[in-house]
Amino acid sequence: MQAEQVEIAQFLAQHPPFDDLPNKALNELAQQVEVTYFRAQTEILHFGKDIADLYVVRSGSVEMYRRNGELYNRLSVGGIFGQMGLLMNRKVRFPATALEDSLVYCINVELFNRYCDEFDAFADYFETDGNVRLHQAIVEQADSNDLTTAKVKSLIHRDVVTVNTTSTIQDIAKLMTEEAVSSVLVTDINKPINDDPEEDDGQVVGIITDRDLRSKVVAQGLAFDTQAQDIMSTNLVLLDANSYVFEAVLAMLRDNLHHLPVVQKRRPIGVISLSDILRYESQSSLLLVRGILAQQSIEDLAHYARQLPNVFVRMVNEDANSHMIGTAMAVIGRTFKQRLLGLAEDKFGPAPVPYCFIALGSMARDEQLIVTDQDNALILDDSYDDEKHNEYFQNISDFVCDGLAQCGYTYCDGEIMASFKKWRKTRSEWFDQFAGWMAQPKPQALLNSSIFFDLDGVWGKTKWADELKIFIAKQSKINRLFLANMASNARNRTPPLGFFKGFVMEHNGQHKHSMNLKRRGTAPLSDVIRVHALAVGSRKQNSFERLEDIIEANLLPEGKAQDLRDALEYIAMMRIRHQAWQIEKGEEPDNNLDPRQLSPFEQRNLKEAFAILEKAQSYLKFSYSANSGVK
Repeated sequence: MQAEQVEIAQFLAQHPPFDDLPNKALNELAQQVEVTYFRAQTEILHFGKDIADLYVVRSGSVEMYRRNGELYNRLSVGGIFGQMGLLMNRKVRFPATALEDSLVYCINVELFNRYCDEFDAFADYFETDGNVRLHQAIVEQADSNDLTTAKVKSLIHRDVVTVNTTSTIQDIAKLMTEEAVSSVLVTDINKPINDDPEEDDGQVVGIITDRDLRSKVVAQGLAFDTQAQDIMSTNLVLLDANSYVFEAVLAMLRDNLHHLPVVQKRRPIGVISLSDILRYESQSSLLLVRGILAQQSIEDLAHYARQLPNVFVRMVNEDANSHMIGTAMAVIGRTFKQRLLGLAEDKFGPAPVPYCFIALGSMARDEQLIVTDQDNALILDDSYDDEKHNEYFQNISDFVCDGLAQCGYTYCDGEIMASFKKWRKTRSEWFDQFAGWMAQPKPQALLNSSIFFDLDGVWGKTKWADELKIFIAKQSKINRLFLANMASNARNRTPPLGFFKGFVMEHNGQHKHSMNLKRRGTAPLSDVIRVHALAVGSRKQNSFERLEDIIEANLLPEGKAQDLRDALEYIAMMRIRHQAWQIEKGEEPDNNLDPRQLSPFEQRNLKEAFAILEKAQSYLKFSYSANSGVK
């Protein structure tokens, strides 16, 4: 190399992510870098223009701006810019201007993309570093947000590539090269595909990525005839094709994934990567999720949780829908639990027997908002010995529940928390408990069912939670008495409408002249939808997703499920906007809305939404009977 190129290589080797490149790649990069000089106050990048290079500041300084002209960042020697544009349709996302006379190294996009494909550390810097690419995606306020409507299936542009469990790693490497993919799904050809979606998981048993080939094969010196089943990752997280792009981003961040298999009716249709997802603009809630995982104590988490109201308000102001906001808030809540459980195990040591910490209620349904308490429980391995192990699980349960309270998730008034021993049961005991509630649907059993039948595994053996979901779906579908009683129970909380369809408000107390949009609106709607979902054997947890299964089963008269969807969305958004408005005014958010604050148009629509709920509850009365079954 020429002396100038040696100097470039030496400079780059001092700055991330180039410092992790092997010497050969670093030298190749140095030979292809173009050096450009910009005078002070010269525009380097203009918003919306084409971009074909990654920029590295060699000397001087560069200022970056948001699209509205506000200063976003100031870069000095070693600073990198332009990556967001390269990853988002090759258009400039952040304008840049030389603050002073500056020398800039330019790396062409073809080399940038190749190095992202070939070197994990280089790709990780841009794909997962919260201070670089992800941070930029989060803080940029988009004029319109596609994440509220874009579905994951829109990111899939090619057929899924699969291999068998017995395929050799040499054949797999060849196939990945030929297909130009960074991952393949592993299927079991000996596992029959069942037409029953409850029994079929699409034959997918694992995934193999470029990273697996490097770290598990090359680094370990495995033979080329090693089979896929020996190196594949089996703890898969699958995402439904109809999930929002936003949900995919949260799933990847929550579980630290680089690849996410996508299924439709439980059959694989493709794999998306973090690079695919980050081409869509994200919300600031993603930064909060990553920040939670970096906190080192309950005190740190409690301090960090103070950001949550601002995150909530920002999402509302960016016109996110209720499903998106509910999902984001639920994932944030789960992440607090996961970090607290990690800290608990650090303090009290590893668990003496396997366990699963489960979230219940709105968090499990991805319908959590800013005003919420905590509902949780523990599933313990059947080897659990109360005399030997109770103290340990009492300690971690208290640690987590107390920590959640400090982070703003208040204690459950109904004592539905893992810190109460009666909600720490073995796997067998939970199955027996659920079966007992369905066999003898007394009032307390029905109340418990409405809480515990919305569950989600948060930590540990999360597959145990999935097993319980399957059990609930199968047993409730065929239990007419249980469905009839659940339907009756779902009619207890009525909408706040009077005989002449006027609003019925509280007449005294702290919330006089208001109505509780959760207790009299979203909660009874969720109850109605849950009954129908149980009747069709749906395993979905979210109310909107349950409605999709209800529509597919043709359970309701035409248009009625869509009416329920519209009513739930409207009431939920009224509740969400009310809470955001209170936060912006410096008030404590709640669920109690004074309808006099609404315009005549909003009042009319809210009455119509309540009327849909009222009719839906009446429909339950005539559609579910212990004697005649489900109509």
